[in-house]
Amino acid sequence: MMIFWQARLAVLAVPKTGTQALESALGPRADMVIRHPPGLKHLRVRGFQQKIAPLFADDGRPPLQTMALIREPRDWLGSWYRYRARPALDGKANSTKGMSFADFVTAYLSEDQPAPARVGRQSKFLRAGGQPIGVDHLFAYERFDQAISFLETQLGQEIALPARNVSPPRPLDLPAGVETRLAEALEEDVALHQMVLDAGGAWHG
Repeated sequence: MMIFWQARLAVLAVPKTGTQALESALGPRADMVIRHPPGLKHLRVRGFQQKIAPLFADDGRPPLQTMALIREPRDWLGSWYRYRARPALDGKANSTKGMSFADFVTAYLSEDQPAPARVGRQSKFLRAGGQPIGVDHLFAYERFDQAISFLETQLGQEIALPARNVSPPRPLDLPAGVETRLAEALEEDVALHQMVLDAGGAWHG
């Protein structure tokens, strides 16, 4: 999570949506960067509104605008699956090493998710105040250029992104039955993502 006080902007970090690259490029410019612990770095919109926004609400200036990104849900899960297969997690409870993507998704869809499959949902991250989208600006990961253009305008600078947090390739095939179950379970996430794509990759509330 990054906060730009002068620009009145907070960049919320939905996991696996490229925000690590944004942090690498813009962290030195930000007035506040929360890198640790992960629960605060990736604080959901509701948590941001309750814990962080009030810190900037009594300075007589407009409230902070918020932005986030959303990724195609199946691809988002695939990124988690690949990321948790990295050697640094070998032997850890949340490692996906030795699991097929079908095993990972089946575990994700289970009521009692094992550690490797506990990755949350983008729709839950974004929901706040009884609304499915609690941020002011939501961008599609697949149209990252839209997010960059918005940030360049808001911050008044050009942004060059480094390649960061790239997960190793792994097969992401799913049996038809598992594919159907996943689509049904993530129906809200799929709808949110498609809405942003239909808006040209950038939704502004």
